[in-house]
Amino acid sequence: MNDTKRPRRPTKGGYARGDETRRRIIEAALDLFGEYGYDGASTRDIAARAGVNAPALQYYFESKEGVYRACADYIVETVWSSFEPVVRRASAALERGADTAGLIDAFIGIQEVIADKMFMKSGSANHRLFFAREQTGHEPAIASDILQERLRNPLNAIGAALVARITGLPADDPVTLIRLVSLYGQLMLFHISPRSVLKLLGWSEIDSEKAELMKATVCGQTRVLLELWAAGRDADRTRARAAADSGPAASASRMEAKGEKRGKGRRGVTIREKADSGAA
Repeated sequence: MNDTKRPRRPTKGGYARGDETRRRIIEAALDLFGEYGYDGASTRDIAARAGVNAPALQYYFESKEGVYRACADYIVETVWSSFEPVVRRASAALERGADTAGLIDAFIGIQEVIADKMFMKSGSANHRLFFAREQTGHEPAIASDILQERLRNPLNAIGAALVARITGLPADDPVTLIRLVSLYGQLMLFHISPRSVLKLLGWSEIDSEKAELMKATVCGQTRVLLELWAAGRDADRTRARAAADSGPAASASRMEAKGEKRGKGRRGVTIREKADSGAA
């Protein structure tokens, strides 16, 4: 099979049925790539899980790499539909110059969606495993490239812009980016090491109630940190203004102003003295 060819589309008249077949193959591949990784999942197994024959898989995707690429595209499309509304609201908050509270709410809105995607059972566990395996760097780079360009880069850009505005640092400042990573990183352990987390918490699974508790706790921590950094920003600005008011330039300006005032006073006395002398 030629890995460089583009996946085929169904011919006219068979598109709806072809689309359904294509979707079944992608979902089966996500399960198997999540369970066994790229190397461990064969095209034969993917076809069997999807209930199609091997030539059908070749027809739609040309190769296993084509299926893997389609899985990454599928994830981006389904996941981004959840992020788009909160990203749009965050962009609007930045454009209108929202206050600190509004900016913090916008950031937490994004983090809540991330938490929902990680904690809730909206997709199969193997979809999350697909993400986790991709993060290890041992899977083909094509999925990472797609996820980075179409999902992570937009989320990182809006997140960095919000943190920058809240903290008063440039969006590309290393401190801003480290803070962004630390905020998002609160969620990653739950995602990549769920068994360890469950054991620590003494839970057998993460149901909807536990997922809400985890989301509320993490987002609450995020709010505390962002409010603390915003307070630090305001304190830095206050100190900077105080330093400007008490610096050499400010002192010279005040001395000059006092000198002018005294000069005016002396000129006024001289005029009055002359006036009194003339009257005498």
